Amino acid sequence: MNAPPPLTDTGAAAAAAPPALAAAHVAFAYGPLPVLRDVDLAVARGAMLALAGPNGSGKSTLLALLAGTRPAAAGTVSVAGRPIAAWERRALARTIAVVPQETRVLFPYTVAEIVLMGRAPHRPPLGLEGARDVAIAEDVMTETGIRHLASRRITELSGGERQRVAVARALAQEPEILLLDEPTAHLDVRHAIAILDLVATVNRRRGVTVVAVLHDLTSAALYFERLAFLRDGMLVADGPPAAVITEATIARVFDAEVRVDVDVEGVPVIRPRRRR
Repeated sequence: MNAPPPLTDTGAAAAAAPPALAAAHVAFAYGPLPVLRDVDLAVARGAMLALAGPNGSGKSTLLALLAGTRPAAAGTVSVAGRPIAAWERRALARTIAVVPQETRVLFPYTVAEIVLMGRAPHRPPLGLEGARDVAIAEDVMTETGIRHLASRRITELSGGERQRVAVARALAQEPEILLLDEPTAHLDVRHAIAILDLVATVNRRRGVTVVAVLHDLTSAALYFERLAFLRDGMLVADGPPAAVITEATIARVFDAEVRVDVDVEGVPVIRPRRRR
């Protein structure tokens, strides 16, 4: 496994700070079926990391372990240098926000109500939202371009609009870390680009650490500074996209024959090799 890229920061104190997220010798299994095996991963504060690999390789499970929604069977997950098990749940929810593949809502809440749900970790148990909660919700709706949808029912929205609402709800938590599980799944090209543009903007403006599971490797190379490949629950390549998106790595990870070209901006572009 390649070493993670060095932390780029102007302050010596920041450079010495623990990573935002770290997994040390992490393993996980569903019953007798091993899903993750001895995974080591560290994500610097403010970094953008994409996780990729074939279906069933353990990407979403690793994301769940990093979020603290599943406990590791072995090894340790740490957040800001502290074992995740030592975090109080509400404090963890104020630090990490998760955007799932799909936003399923059983009741026809309005967009504004959904976004306000992101303020729950900052309110007393059973407490109502205050003026600051409402102001933050309005700000993130503006930031994510959904302010005009505030009074619309979530059940009336398109997939791309729902995904923006999910990101807005996550940002309302004011997290330091944003975890996204296939945020562009089921979206058309326009909406997929819009979501990735939004995530990149949030990272740049807020300094939020981003870890996302992606299948589109060209998009991962364009938007993310680092890409980690998993196969059979193991980390098999980790580094800058230009270094790890190679024909040999794609063959090793996906058992697929592709051609990797580099565009004028130095971004790897993947094309399938057609069998004649």
